[in-house]
Amino acid sequence: MELQGKTALITGSAKGLGKRAAAELARLGCDIVLNYRSSGAEADELARRLAQQYRVRATAVEADIADPGDTGKLAEEALKLSGSVDILVNNAGPFIRERRVFADYNDEEIISLLHGNLLGAMLLDRKLLPGMRRSGWGRIIHFGFGHAMEGRAWPHRAVYAAAKTGLVSFTKTLAVEEGEHGITVNMVCPGDIRGDFKEKSIADVDGMRDPDSPLGRPGTGEDVARVISFLCLPQSDFLTGNIIDVTGGFDPIRTSIKPVQP
Repeated sequence: MELQGKTALITGSAKGLGKRAAAELARLGCDIVLNYRSSGAEADELARRLAQQYRVRATAVEADIADPGDTGKLAEEALKLSGSVDILVNNAGPFIRERRVFADYNDEEIISLLHGNLLGAMLLDRKLLPGMRRSGWGRIIHFGFGHAMEGRAWPHRAVYAAAKTGLVSFTKTLAVEEGEHGITVNMVCPGDIRGDFKEKSIADVDGMRDPDSPLGRPGTGEDVARVISFLCLPQSDFLTGNIIDVTGGFDPIRTSIKPVQP
């Protein structure tokens, strides 16, 4: 129970990687503030289960991270419910899986992707930093994508990649600025973990094969959640400003342009 007495806010945590991260932090004794945009029933059920299973406080707050106005509402509600937020995991972020070149995006899609993947995280960080500074302790985790730190071309993902690579620079800068206040800032970059695998454990995929993975097995939500929980431990205070790939060696970026198949 290394994190007993701490409170974690995890954005986009009703399902997927955020849900798995919330469960791992609760297992370590953390009180949990879940966040959802449209999956209210799933978030409320997860809060109930975490509270019952791990004997922690758990609640859920509705907010859209892509809406700048909602970040303030989320921060205020989380602080009102918990009194403090010691750990912030910025997991939420819109992604358009359809492959298309930048010229085919419309203005609304560009704004939503930038707000949801960069501006939303920055605003939420800023609103919760004062409390972390007062307590002299904090953990901020941003989400990227495999090889985000390299700033390579990612055809058909131009806007998403621009937002996340911008977040790389912000992560490193914030880590330097906030180190003296006992706050660490890191980025976790999952590989191509899709669908139900986002909530699976490593044991669940024992014996499964993934021909695209250099390690030979699929990635899981537990792979990502274990890295997050390690970075949040009190003993991990010397680790900050890091961009950590959790990909099994898989490279999601395709640097050559080919026609998109219908």
